[in-house]
Amino acid sequence: MNKHIHLANADETVNLGRQLAQLLTPPCVIYLKGDLGAGKTTLSRGIVQGFGFTGAVKSPTYTLVEPYELAEVNIYHFDLYRLADPEELEYIGIREYFDNRSISIIEWPEKGAQWLAQADLLVNMYHESEQRTVEITAQSSIGEKLLQQL
Repeated sequence: MNKHIHLANADETVNLGRQLAQLLTPPCVIYLKGDLGAGKTTLSRGIVQGFGFTGAVKSPTYTLVEPYELAEVNIYHFDLYRLADPEELEYIGIREYFDNRSISIIEWPEKGAQWLAQADLLVNMYHESEQRTVEITAQSSIGEKLLQQL
């Protein structure tokens, strides 16, 4: 099961993230794929803000993970773009992030190989002419339920 969504600008991408947040419950793992500048971090910002976080949502390109520990849920935003070796994830304790209280958003998941938890949703983002296209594919029963509600 999958959905295609066309977005005109960054504000619409943030709004899609906020809509997703209204449907997400832990545990959940979201893989974000797409070229540089496709909107992965912008979508992540919308998801984190959708859970009520009011601070800055920054890209964890250099830190690998940015945690948002909120009252009801822990959101972990990973950016693996600069990851040199997937084994580095073991050194940051990657498995500890995937628990029953967490939502993990992972940019560039292909760089994490076998060290990552299975995705519930796979989000591919790309540009088509003047708009951004988001293709969301369910990868689990949790993902299927989310897509049915979206």
